[in-house]
Amino acid sequence: MSRVDAHHHIWDLSVREQSWMVGPELDPIRRTFSIDDLAPLAAAADVTSTVLVQTVGVVDETVEFLEVAAGNDLVAGVVGWVDLTADDVATALDGLIARPDGSYLKGIRHQVHDEPDVDWLLRPDVQRGLSAVADAGLVYDLLTKTPHLPAAIQTARNLPQLTFVVDHISKPAVGEPLEPWATQLRELAALPNVTCKLSGMVTEAPWTTWKPADLQPYADVVLNAFGPDRVMFGSDWPVCLLAASYAEVVETAETLTTNLSPTEHEAIFTTTATRTYNL
Repeated sequence: MSRVDAHHHIWDLSVREQSWMVGPELDPIRRTFSIDDLAPLAAAADVTSTVLVQTVGVVDETVEFLEVAAGNDLVAGVVGWVDLTADDVATALDGLIARPDGSYLKGIRHQVHDEPDVDWLLRPDVQRGLSAVADAGLVYDLLTKTPHLPAAIQTARNLPQLTFVVDHISKPAVGEPLEPWATQLRELAALPNVTCKLSGMVTEAPWTTWKPADLQPYADVVLNAFGPDRVMFGSDWPVCLLAASYAEVVETAETLTTNLSPTEHEAIFTTTATRTYNL
């Protein structure tokens, strides 16, 4: 069965530094990663298309990613970045979409979890920017942690015309209590314009000692809350390499969803991402 990897990155450290890459513990991924590095790993895992996701708040990176998508059959879509707080956000989005490779732009993301204000999403300028994302026909990836979920819930209520995708199941710390993350994620899942990526879990667990059983309670919350039709697989490569190989991440996702029907399985590994991102 061919799969869609709905969340991965690339970066070239000779072009720009990754500002989030702080501390010696990130040394294993402190090098350049290209789409050519991913291609053989994806092929071995029967991944035939991917969504390439922004890593820094720089429009130039989005342009570079669109060029990568246009030049490579593996990348089917890009989640980029624009300044949601800018007065000209609609113009910036229009400019990206109007490019020859602009059809590959499927969504926008911002590192909300790095904002000191947990209610950043509710700022009037951000809400206006998110409305522009909806008007442009794009989706919005929510990169949040548990403290940001109340604002994410209100934002999804405020903007029913915008499709939201929760990245990395909102990054609960694996091994710590499920609450309040579980209750808040269920509240978010109750809104029909929200989907969720089954991704980024291995790096929220102890990197050297985790096992799939440690992740199962969190995956079960997601699957029960959203249902397979609103859940999609993402590898979070190469960040995942801190805790697991690409093959191990795919195998773990298979393990976590082993009790699903073939149709439900296909939703998580193919159809949800294809539909949500219009791949």
